[in-house]
Amino acid sequence: MNKQNQNQKQHRHQRSDLVRISIEAMIERGLKPEFGSKVEHQLSKITGPAQSEDQADIFDLTDLLWCSIDNDDSLDLDQLTVSEILPNDNVKLRVAIADVDALVKIGTPIDEHAWENTTSVYTSARIYPMLPERLSTDLTSLNPNENRLAVVTEMVFKADGVMISSTVYRALVHNKAKLAYDAVSAWIDGQAPLPEAAARVKGMELQLRTQDALAQKMRKHRHEEGSLEFVTFQPRALFEGESVVDIRQQVQNRGRQLIEEVMIATNGCTAKYLAAHGGASLRRVVRSPERWLRIVNEAAKYGESLPNEPDSKALENFLAKRQKADPLRFPDLSLVIVKLMGRGEYVVEIPGSAPIGHFGLAVRDYTHSTAPNRRYPDLITSRLIKAALKGDKPPYSGSELAALAMHCTTQEDAAQKVERRMRKSEAALLLENRVGTHFDGVITGSSNHGVWVRIFSPPTEGKLGDLRRNVEVGDRVRVKLVSTNVERGFIDFVLTD
Repeated sequence: MNKQNQNQKQHRHQRSDLVRISIEAMIERGLKPEFGSKVEHQLSKITGPAQSEDQADIFDLTDLLWCSIDNDDSLDLDQLTVSEILPNDNVKLRVAIADVDALVKIGTPIDEHAWENTTSVYTSARIYPMLPERLSTDLTSLNPNENRLAVVTEMVFKADGVMISSTVYRALVHNKAKLAYDAVSAWIDGQAPLPEAAARVKGMELQLRTQDALAQKMRKHRHEEGSLEFVTFQPRALFEGESVVDIRQQVQNRGRQLIEEVMIATNGCTAKYLAAHGGASLRRVVRSPERWLRIVNEAAKYGESLPNEPDSKALENFLAKRQKADPLRFPDLSLVIVKLMGRGEYVVEIPGSAPIGHFGLAVRDYTHSTAPNRRYPDLITSRLIKAALKGDKPPYSGSELAALAMHCTTQEDAAQKVERRMRKSEAALLLENRVGTHFDGVITGSSNHGVWVRIFSPPTEGKLGDLRRNVEVGDRVRVKLVSTNVERGFIDFVLTD
């Protein structure tokens, strides 16, 4: 046994080690893990939630049956939804987004820290919020039983789910029920009762049924237009005290689909609103893939033909067919296609210019506006919207927006690398005391750097060494865990059959 393995055996890692590793990863990627003294000083001067100075511009919508749907442990609530059935079975959907700008002004210490990281960073051991938690989980969060300022997007849909109009305005809102994706989904699927927080509010059941039905119609339209459906491998560690006790893969379900569809629609309306009012906007784009022919070649491996020019509809049909044919390995195909498509980025678009669009969502007008507690581009967009609503000069010049777009893209990439890095260390920690255990898995990758295997339970990926026979991507295998390295996020297996 080498010295490194001896040291690891002597020191069983705990949650505190993951926190330390995550702090080091944040700093290495140019992100700030802590708030400075100037932020704390500004925070001490904030005595409560924002109050509007001009009530004439604020609609009082506190009586509506607003609700939030998010992760079980989410405390930074950015959005609320409420629906209304209109004549001819049309549906009016309102989406309220937290007015974070009402408390976080441009150029203040809190804003400068938010600009530095541009996003909250989520690791299982510790969350690094973009804004101080007293704001993001309290004073700027759309918490239940609290009045909060919001920017509202109001949309009207025909009975078939096609949007026919939209508008944007400011309002005072009141969250009547804080709900979670999995509980809402279980109820929709008939596997559990209506969540208690919803059952306590008269009319909330109809609200959720209406919103779910509308979301599914919207989802169907998007996929008909070529919106891509991926299943990505993003396991999450679960803790009991200081110990990692399990790793679970997040499941896509009706609750998540409901909010996903609503947020996509809202982001599209926001982009169109800013364009209609003659202002530059910060768009979220995924360009038409430059490596499309490599995607064509990837499809050919499965006996499928794609056109030689980028075609999101054809790609979506291929993906849907593969997901149905081989759901086990679909996350691995999803990852390959996502990498070949290229990352999302932020760009500035000027009214009158041809929009780049979002290839993956099959939409032309798209921004990020629905998570201002968690993402700086959304806070920027909120400020642009509020200026447009008042007829004021935009708070950013074109050159400032261009610099912000580049910075936000860079920092988002850094945050994602930290999160991926920590998922590896979390998995290594869970498996640290299981060296020698046998697992069933599937080969997920092969390159000059090695061969990779994903075991099924717990859902974890590692490197496969000491190969005594040839293996191909997609092969089912039996492997033995031979070593882990929590500090570096390494997990090593060998074949046993």
